[in-house]
Amino acid sequence: MASAADQMASSISLSKFAQATDLKKRLWFTIGALIVFRLLSYVPLPGIDPTALSQLSQSTSGGVLDFFNAFSGGSLKRMSLTALGVMPYITASIVIQLATSLSPTLAAIKKEGESGRKRLNQYTRYGTVALTAVQGYFIAVGLETLGANQGVQAVVDPGMMFRVAAVISLIGGTMFLMWIGEQITSRGIGNGMSLIIMAGIVANLPTTLYNLFEGGRSGNLDGFRIVGIIVAVVGLVLFICFMERAQRRILIQYPKRQTQRGMQADRSHLPLKINTAGVIPPIFASSLLLMPLTIMQFAGKRVEGNSWWSDVILTLNQYLQHGSPVYMLLYGAGIIFFSFFYTAVVFNPEETADNLKRYGGFIPGIRPGKNTEIYFDYVLTRITVIGAGYLAIICLLPEELVSMLQIPFYLGGTSLLIVVNVTMDTVTQIQSHLLAHQYGDLIKKSKLKGGRLR
Repeated sequence: MASAADQMASSISLSKFAQATDLKKRLWFTIGALIVFRLLSYVPLPGIDPTALSQLSQSTSGGVLDFFNAFSGGSLKRMSLTALGVMPYITASIVIQLATSLSPTLAAIKKEGESGRKRLNQYTRYGTVALTAVQGYFIAVGLETLGANQGVQAVVDPGMMFRVAAVISLIGGTMFLMWIGEQITSRGIGNGMSLIIMAGIVANLPTTLYNLFEGGRSGNLDGFRIVGIIVAVVGLVLFICFMERAQRRILIQYPKRQTQRGMQADRSHLPLKINTAGVIPPIFASSLLLMPLTIMQFAGKRVEGNSWWSDVILTLNQYLQHGSPVYMLLYGAGIIFFSFFYTAVVFNPEETADNLKRYGGFIPGIRPGKNTEIYFDYVLTRITVIGAGYLAIICLLPEELVSMLQIPFYLGGTSLLIVVNVTMDTVTQIQSHLLAHQYGDLIKKSKLKGGRLR
């Protein structure tokens, strides 16, 4: 039987949406911030020749850069101010979270509450600047030699001044995107960083659809493969929606209390999502892989001769190409690791068991306290195995199908997972705001009626 909140949520209409002034302001702010992000993706780095860069874009196609370019909304291919997107910030966040789990000093800072969270956020920002500077320098060095074999120069005036200007510009673009993401989270709707990544992916959808139907028109893709791709995408979307809503509900019982119908026991359920970590594991795994692979791919374009270093760079580029067995193995292992890691960060069995014991709740057949904590950890580990396997299949299976069907453009399950997941989370937040607005109207009406009665 649906709860009162579910029944009220199902009755939400467009008229209620029009009355929610605060929600409309948040939506317009979010849309405006994402438009600014898209406009910045077309502002090139200083010293770049856009015409020459567009001619050389084919030399950087394929491999890991296409994957990175899909996440940045085409910014990397255009070498804009936001070419690195928010990936350095995400990588810095991973490092800080791992360090918090390993370092007692950072763990103590985390327990300080709001002040501790602000200090950790500041450390994350410092790490973002450092990572962006390293990646930006290697990208600038790679751009200087890009196209040397074809006789085309992507950089107008190569040298140290260009490298410094490129690094400063990339740092400014990444930090501005980080600020926009934080503003969306606090003043808009949804998670700002996830929405920025999703906006970059969605911006490439028209190009992907064009390439799909253009492949059919030119004969590169036959009709059966086009229909198969569309059916597979729809099936993946439905499967993602099903798995994201799947839960393991644990029965919680509270002591009996006196009611009008006599002594009755309160019962509720603690819902544990099958995929507790959400879309974070693929984003974390891809960001950790993309940073060194991007550096190696740009460094591989400027190696000369048969030196030991050049042989190492070329060998790593060959084995770590996007879609290669080694890359798929590392990517899958990263997804599984971060599924367990982030689940442990989000859900604390010890804290949940203590809260249940404090309020008198217990699981039937399980003693409160340590036994309840062990049971939570047991259930969470089992469902996380399913969740991690689901994420690995969604992210890796399309990659394998793309290589098997010889699809001449990038079509990734990771991008599809992020778009569907972020969309579902954003819609849920919109429904929560509408529900809160509807409850507020009911409270105002009850106060008015109470005043008339007096």
